Parts: sequence; structure tokens; C-alpha cells
Amino acid sequence: MTTDPETTHVEVTADQLPMHCPTPDAPLWNSHPRVYIPLEDAPDGVASCSYCGTSFKLTDKQSAPAD
Repeated sequence: MTTDPETTHVEVTADQLPMHCPTPDAPLWNSHPRVYIPLEDAPDGVASCSYCGTSFKLTDKQSAPAD
């Protein structure tokens, strides 16, 4: 998952689905109820959070292996 803090865009890979907002790395002060983002159903692979407006985009990239 790649997050761009300036524009609140998050790139998501297929192995990270289902995606939810807020993401695990979101600061507590910026939290809201968890909502699942329906990227699988979006025709263009883009959906946004109804609470905060963060935009999520499904990409073909593979996520980096965990250390």
C-alpha cells in the first residue's frame, strides 16, 4: 500500500483486498468508523471513503514483501 499524504490517495494491490479506511497507519486523531472500500466493484478500480474522502486506487503492482 502506498499513501500520498499531500493528496490523500492510496494505491492498493489485489493481495491487500478487502481494503478499509482508516488504514492501519492512520493517526488516531484522524480516525473515523471503519468502512470497507468496494474497489472490486468499481469499474475503474477507484473508490473513495465516504467519511474522509481518501481516494483508493486498485493497481496491478505487487506489494512489497513484509520484513
